[in-house]
Amino acid sequence: MEFKRMAVEKKRPAVAVLEDGSVFRGSAFAGQAHACGEVVFNTAMAGYQEVLTDPSYSEQILVMTYPLIGSYGINDEDMESRSIHLEGIIVREYQQWPSNYRSSRSLARYLEDHGKIGIEGIDTRALTRRIRTQGAMRGIIAVEPANISELKEKLRAYPGLVGRDLVCRVTGRELLLWKNNTLVPAGVLRPVHTGLRVVVLDCGVKHNILRSLEHLGCEVVVIPSRFSSADIIALNPDGVLLSNGPGDPAPLTNEVETVRGLLGEVPVFGICLGNQLLAQAAGAQTAKLKFGHHGVNQPVKNLLSGRVEITSQNHGFHVLRETLPADAEVTHINLNDNTLEGIRYPSRLAFSVQYHPEAAPGPHDSQYLFEEFLALMRSRRFKAA
Repeated sequence: MEFKRMAVEKKRPAVAVLEDGSVFRGSAFAGQAHACGEVVFNTAMAGYQEVLTDPSYSEQILVMTYPLIGSYGINDEDMESRSIHLEGIIVREYQQWPSNYRSSRSLARYLEDHGKIGIEGIDTRALTRRIRTQGAMRGIIAVEPANISELKEKLRAYPGLVGRDLVCRVTGRELLLWKNNTLVPAGVLRPVHTGLRVVVLDCGVKHNILRSLEHLGCEVVVIPSRFSSADIIALNPDGVLLSNGPGDPAPLTNEVETVRGLLGEVPVFGICLGNQLLAQAAGAQTAKLKFGHHGVNQPVKNLLSGRVEITSQNHGFHVLRETLPADAEVTHINLNDNTLEGIRYPSRLAFSVQYHPEAAPGPHDSQYLFEEFLALMRSRRFKAA
């Protein structure tokens, strides 16, 4: 009883405040001060480490709908990038004693090391229902808050995600190679290569995308998102992968122009934000979803095969079907809300999906898409020869 009483006394009060004025009170298990971001919920039961390190969550505050988080700690093998990109995490009940032979530290320690906030004790069911009803909202989380009115003022000054370029915060700064599960400086690339060279436009790429390409025997070159189409063609790629990434695709005019210059020149495969960049380059438009798709249980129908895939997703924006060009073919749809999940452009050597075929976390139903990309690159190389 004495131990429990001491644990309660050490808890620090914390709050989450939404832009509609609602206040949710709990206690902090990591971090200090305050942070603003868009509040979103994720329906996965596990995989919080991969979510924390997914650059697509930049400037977001994550609510986990599964109530018990932290039970297996943090390990060094399942990172999806080199850092934590979201602003904070809200859980119903934090599990402070990890039980996993691979665990090297607790979730709280990992958050503390990166200066991020963790809050527990909040009614995450009520918070999730509010987001589902009202839509994704800006929010602020704070540890040991002195004045709720001051927090609301800070939140009103926060601009949110719409219309802002967040890719510049997460893209790389130099040419890199993915080798043996790590990124290394590329140096001078060989102009002629025997294997398939894939150039990855890094808008916030997850490491498991790179692992998936390496597993298929590809040479994986990772480039900053500001590279031009001429820069990419000069690398002599067999294919270009447009990666996932955070925020609104609409202001990414430089990346869209780059993709437009690649269409018809080299096979292109887009994932998540890459799907939106490809669609915009082809002439389509994007819009914000009410509360986004975040989780590992999203049902998607493949219209070409008739099969239903359970997919991993993380996006708050989508491509508007009515704005697609005439040469675009819808290949996948979301069975929850009928939004676009996959598009191909046969005359432009390009295709893309809105979800994550590399999973991490999530099911592996959609990994065949990497094989299709491989086949497209091989076909193109054979014709060129």
